[in-house]
Amino acid sequence: MKKLFKSLYRKRRKNETILKYMMWIIHLWLGLLSSIVVFVMCLTGCLYAFKNQITDFTNRDKAYIASSSAKVKSPDLIQAELLKQNRELTSLLIPVDKARSYVLGYRENQLDKSTYYNQYTGEILGQPEVGSGRFFEMVLDLHRNLMMGNAGRQVVGASVLMFCILMVSGFILWLPKKLKFLKQGLTVMWKAKFQRINHDLHNTLGFYTFLILFFIAATGLYVTYPWVKNILIVSLGGSSIDHISKENEIGDDAFGGLMEDMLQKQDEKKNLKNSASASIDEILQLADYHLPYSAVTSIQLPNKDNPRYVVIKTNTQNLLGMMIPDEVTFDKTGVFKTKELFTDKALNKQFSALAKPLHTGEIMGLPSIILYFFVSLIGCSLPVTGFLIWLHRFRK
Repeated sequence: MKKLFKSLYRKRRKNETILKYMMWIIHLWLGLLSSIVVFVMCLTGCLYAFKNQITDFTNRDKAYIASSSAKVKSPDLIQAELLKQNRELTSLLIPVDKARSYVLGYRENQLDKSTYYNQYTGEILGQPEVGSGRFFEMVLDLHRNLMMGNAGRQVVGASVLMFCILMVSGFILWLPKKLKFLKQGLTVMWKAKFQRINHDLHNTLGFYTFLILFFIAATGLYVTYPWVKNILIVSLGGSSIDHISKENEIGDDAFGGLMEDMLQKQDEKKNLKNSASASIDEILQLADYHLPYSAVTSIQLPNKDNPRYVVIKTNTQNLLGMMIPDEVTFDKTGVFKTKELFTDKALNKQFSALAKPLHTGEIMGLPSIILYFFVSLIGCSLPVTGFLIWLHRFRK
């Protein structure tokens, strides 16, 4: 027991600042407490980063088709073909890449289904393979709550919060006393003994990935804890959740707008019940008029919950190539209703819309996913190298 206590505590060294001494204690204790959960979080994060790519690979015989000079079947024609098979088209995903197939959402026998579709030949290629989907559901469940429901979610949240503190305390500990020692903190002495290499790996890799790991962890806390979400939204100029709740109670602002939108949709359902629907081709032409750029396009057809056509284009025409969604809606007859450009949204709403792709690394496509993968892999290594440093101290 004495040996264990000695490994968890030491007196302040001569010339060591109180701040660094406190950071050393905090870094050691929180590191040991959260190491296993942080390791699991980073490992599952590594796996989940490539979810879309692996799903596409397992469905490669359906997701990828030979591009052709043949005329692409129009959405109206696709809808008519499905109707002949007693299938009701509910959504359509149109990729930019001509070598990728369409993804159709449809309703059959009161069940919602989806399938890949060859837009050149009209062939229904089949539903997505479910094995990879189930695997990533399990990975996500592990990542979010260790497969232990709400209790696990709280454990994960607390561990990620500790990880954020570890990042900050680790950075303070990394800061060299003098500029001449800076090189030691930026390089690994590969020719040294194992303990020194392990220490350098923990120290150096932690420094290089500090900002991105902190950002990933902070965005993870954003989706776990309402109070973190509150702080970020308020700091970006939005209203706190409590404030919004009070506004809801008095029927003001956000809630008032939502109610007005719901009433408008109810009126549309009633007034346009017997009106002829605009065709999907017409809606897409109108959407191109309001959002005049080429992009991955999804269209949601009117249904019992939402009587409007909803068209979303994923705009990548910006400096960093970020995937930002713009949305335009039309009523059943094709009359323009709303347009939501990402660039017109308040900063807090932009952040809310991008919180998930910012956390997963999908925000800039494959380059940012690869970057997140390696950073998360280093994140996996930090609890291991940190534990080995403590173990060496314990055995001394």
